[in-house]
Amino acid sequence: MTSEMIAFPRRAALGLGLGATALALMPGAALALTDTQARALIERAVADVNTAIASGKTGPALYADFERLFSRYADVPVIARSALGPAARTASGAQMTAFTRAFQGYLSRKYGKRFREFVGARFEVVGARPVKSFFEVKSTAIFKGQAPFEVLWQVSDKSGKDLFFNLIIEGVNMLATERTEIGAMLDRRRGNIDAMIADLQTAG
Repeated sequence: MTSEMIAFPRRAALGLGLGATALALMPGAALALTDTQARALIERAVADVNTAIASGKTGPALYADFERLFSRYADVPVIARSALGPAARTASGAQMTAFTRAFQGYLSRKYGKRFREFVGARFEVVGARPVKSFFEVKSTAIFKGQAPFEVLWQVSDKSGKDLFFNLIIEGVNMLATERTEIGAMLDRRRGNIDAMIADLQTAG
């Protein structure tokens, strides 16, 4: 399979890069998703993010674009539940809904602020392979004046659609990073989920 070169901002990859390790460990039926479909999903996501950056938008308008892309290509409910960690088991349905919405907005602001710093980078999609119950799409990020580095996208169709649920950049698991940060926010609020959700609505 030939490589395809796509422009992509480095830290936008971090923003898109969120997922759910718990999902990867769940037993499931035989894979319906194929390596071609997994690869195609990531190529579409990368292309759409680049379009948003090239639009020249800044601030809330750019964050809104990123939030729409995150909702379109990522398994947001699964990512949010995994990021919340053990607290997700005691959260009510209403709290999970509110947290998922706030978490999505938080990520959009957090990484959207950095989008335009990396216009002009190239992102090379190398291929995809099955891993347990999901596919891992391997890619190489290439930036002017910097050494290339590996980015791994984890893609699944367990939610009924082809969606990515985690991103690993140079061995750093983005879900683990976000889970630590969300856990710290919750600790500061002495385990009060509602107060932590309020924090998320203005953080990022």
